[in-house]
Amino acid sequence: MGVYLNPGNDSFAEAIHSEIYVDKTGLIAWTNRYLNTEQKYLCVSRPRRFGKSMALRMLAAYYGSGRDSRELFAGRRIENDPSYEEYLNQYDVILLNMQQFLIRAKDQDVTGCLEQSVIRDIRKTYGDLFSEQETILAVVLEQIYAETGKKFIFLIDEWDCVMRERQESEELQKQYLDFLRNLLKDQPYVALAYMTGILPVKKYGQHSALNMFWEYSMTDQGFLEEYTGFTETEVQELCERYGMDFAEAGNWYDGYRFVEFRHIYNPKSVVEAMLRHRFFNYWTTTETYDALKVYMDMDYDGLRQSIVQMLGGTPVRVNTLSFRNDMRNLASRDDVLTLLIHLGYLAYDQEREEAFIPNREIVREFENAMGVGGWPEVMRVLRASEQLLEDTLRCEAERVAEGLDRAHMEVASILTYNDENSLACSISLAYYSARKDYRIIRELPAGKGFADVVFLPLSFGKKPALVVELKYDKSADTAIQQIKDRQYTRALEGYSGEILLVGVNYDKDNRNKPHSCVIEKLGYGM
Repeated sequence: MGVYLNPGNDSFAEAIHSEIYVDKTGLIAWTNRYLNTEQKYLCVSRPRRFGKSMALRMLAAYYGSGRDSRELFAGRRIENDPSYEEYLNQYDVILLNMQQFLIRAKDQDVTGCLEQSVIRDIRKTYGDLFSEQETILAVVLEQIYAETGKKFIFLIDEWDCVMRERQESEELQKQYLDFLRNLLKDQPYVALAYMTGILPVKKYGQHSALNMFWEYSMTDQGFLEEYTGFTETEVQELCERYGMDFAEAGNWYDGYRFVEFRHIYNPKSVVEAMLRHRFFNYWTTTETYDALKVYMDMDYDGLRQSIVQMLGGTPVRVNTLSFRNDMRNLASRDDVLTLLIHLGYLAYDQEREEAFIPNREIVREFENAMGVGGWPEVMRVLRASEQLLEDTLRCEAERVAEGLDRAHMEVASILTYNDENSLACSISLAYYSARKDYRIIRELPAGKGFADVVFLPLSFGKKPALVVELKYDKSADTAIQQIKDRQYTRALEGYSGEILLVGVNYDKDNRNKPHSCVIEKLGYGM
């Protein structure tokens, strides 16, 4: 067992012996399919603390010939796969954490530091097969393969740390990419290369030369969707085990949406919440909000409006294809939004090509970032939102209309009303504080159409449900009548609590008092 060559299975053993371990060994069945094929180069990018390193430790324990890992995988999902026995502990694994080498090199020769350390480790096992003077890792592996026919599995963690942390050093980036290309591309000794990082690999100018990699990122995870985070079923089982509210867990940590798996949860936060028995911001506390604020404050046309729209619950269209996959060369609103998707601050609906803020935990991080300056008008709306909700629950329609007038005046320079959809966004923003007690659903199928906004209480009995209908240049009474005529309250079928019907109209020609409101109490039971 070595440090980099076949590092053993102790790290994976620690994971499965932890109080919470969620079985993701099904991933191995997929990597087995790609061994020694043209698809053997996999780059998997996800946000920090989304289980990337855990996956590498699992793969190292399974493939590595250093120790027998049969006992660790007993009873796991992979044990039932036909390929399980064929590849268990059958390969030499080289496990590299690029962050470690970047730190140790201290801005010097990162790749030289890596090659020296790894060759020293390999020499313990294969030292008689290559010259003692050899300093190029690719040459060492070529010679071992020529003598033995053995292939290697490369597991590379934090592959993109050079790009993220040495953004200003193009020469270092070029040297690093040349090293990876020479080490991996078209090399006969490669059985599988699995890299993880936050950013995908392509589009680094002429050095998009790692084009042999198949990319799986937060804009398209492909077959890796269920391994990106925790699934709905996995979180439900954890909530039952720890006596935690499943709906509340979803409100806090759900929201990463893919093609097949529409509910993927932040794994770091879910584990913390279960162990601490408290829902809180756990993932975002591992990094300061300054990291988000830097990108939010970039002066690109449409960026501020898009952020306000997403805070109001409206997804925004984004072109993710223009992004060059680095954190320095940002040229547009779409580039910033795409970077925030890769960092985990935004979720992405691949089918609709839309970005949105996934959950309460991330919403609070946006609020923290705005609270330190640069967004005063939005912060005033958010701070006033609690009073607006209280006025609504007390059925004080006139005060609600006045509150909506003030909220509109604050954000008018950023968000312009032009239809009922933009009005809905502004209304959702004005009721921002309701998120702690409600699940806010836009365009909910109900009765003979779609209810504009529904506020569904997270805890039964504490607050009434709200069915909100919005009108533009009509009347609040018309909005209330539409809720009744089209039976929008049927969306709450089975809900036995109190329901309030809220009709809101915006009159663009009435500059002094553009909003009007009518509130009716429906009573209990459906």
